[in-house]
Amino acid sequence: MNIDKQELKNVAEAGTPRMDLYGGIHKALRALMADTLVAVGRMDSTDDLELARTTERVLELLDFCTMHLTKENTYVHAAMEARAPGASEAIAHEHEDHVRHIDALSHDVAALRSAPAAQRHALQHELYADLGLFVAENLQHMRVEETAHNAVLWARYTDAELMAIHDKIVASIPPDQMLFAARWLVPAMCPVERAGLLGGMKAHAPAPVFEAVMATVKPHLTAIEWAKLENALA
Repeated sequence: MNIDKQELKNVAEAGTPRMDLYGGIHKALRALMADTLVAVGRMDSTDDLELARTTERVLELLDFCTMHLTKENTYVHAAMEARAPGASEAIAHEHEDHVRHIDALSHDVAALRSAPAAQRHALQHELYADLGLFVAENLQHMRVEETAHNAVLWARYTDAELMAIHDKIVASIPPDQMLFAARWLVPAMCPVERAGLLGGMKAHAPAPVFEAVMATVKPHLTAIEWAKLENALA
């Protein structure tokens, strides 16, 4: 992994915030992973409807993770390799491991859904344990990206260039996946991040898109959080 220790030191000592390709989406992923893991642990696997709904949430998480790592490979890793060959190599291998883990979790879900009632509890625990390991691996993985990868990017790209990469990623995401991302992204943010993201969207996105996002996130914000957001956007 071609990471300069001085670049990491510069990140730690930086006083001015830089354009962060990882910060927001990683908050969304952490929130989604934690919420899904807890849901699997507390699920009543004898209830067919609850089983169907909860395992569908696991599959949604896996689909979202697949999309996320694909976008990172296509846009972020490509940018790193263009100006720092070898810098993304270690994490790229971890992405390959994540793909295999996602496939294994999909098989866990299929086994649980097709199992007789008497076998469900054991398979539920297996899915819960495997998903917990997947979450743990991703938490460590994301922190490396937020430090080592950002060190590479910030040393070689301007904020304007990084924003252009961000805009390409956003433009490549279908509307349904964008709303799913917003549902987890916006509530996971602190108020100033939330206002910055949605303020930019209000200014530049088509009105129907902005309104759809606001309608999607409102049920997942507290009354106080929503009032702060409305005040900031006004």
